[in-house]
Amino acid sequence: MPIYESPESDDETTPRVKLFGRERPMHAVLGGGKVADVLLWRNRNVSAALLIGVTAIWFLFEVFEYNFVTLLCHISITTMLVIFIWSKTAEYFGWNRPKIPELLSNEDVFREVVSNFHWSFNQYLLKFLHIAGGNDPVHFFLINISLYIISVIGSYFDFVNLLFIGFLCMETLPYLYTQYEGEVDYHAGQMTRKMSKMYRRFDSRVLNKIPRGPVKVKKHA
Repeated sequence: MPIYESPESDDETTPRVKLFGRERPMHAVLGGGKVADVLLWRNRNVSAALLIGVTAIWFLFEVFEYNFVTLLCHISITTMLVIFIWSKTAEYFGWNRPKIPELLSNEDVFREVVSNFHWSFNQYLLKFLHIAGGNDPVHFFLINISLYIISVIGSYFDFVNLLFIGFLCMETLPYLYTQYEGEVDYHAGQMTRKMSKMYRRFDSRVLNKIPRGPVKVKKHA
C-alpha cells in the first residue's frame, strides 16, 4: 500500500487532485456509453475481439507487408465467398441466412459514437485553448515536453505503427488507470506540485527580473 504523505520537509501536502484535473468518473469522461464500456473492458468480448482484430490487421501490414488495396480486396473476396457458402448451406439445411450484425445496422450506436467524439473533441479543444493561453503554466510545460517526446518517438516509427501504438494505449491505459487510480493520482499530484514549485522559482528568479517598460495610461478626452 502506498503512503500518501509527502516526504518533503516543508509543511505543504501533496495535492489530492485527479489526473488532468478531472472531476467526473473515468467512465463518464470517456462518454459513458458503449464506447466507454469497450475502452474500460466492461464488455470483455467486444474489447478482446476489437483488440485481436486490430492486431491482426497490423500484423498483415507490418509482417506480411500487405498493400492496403490488396488487403481490402482479399478481405472482400474472402467475405463474399464465406457469405456465398453460408447462404447456399442455409438453403440446403434450412438454417438462417446471414444478416448484417445488429452492432453495424443499429443507427443509435453510430450516433452515440459520433456524439461522444464530438463532445470529447470540444472538451479537449476548450482545455487546449485554456492551457495554450497561459492560464495553466504547469500543464503548458508538461504538454509541450510530452509533445516533443512523442515527436522524437514518432520519428522512429511509420504511420501504421503509430496508429497501432495509439490504439493499444487507448485500449489499455484507461483500464489500467481505473485499476490503479489512487496510486496514479498520488504520483501525478506529487509531479504537479514539483512542477508548480519549479515554475514559481523560475518566475521569481527570471521572469520577475526582466525589466518592463512603464505602463501607458490612456488619456480620455
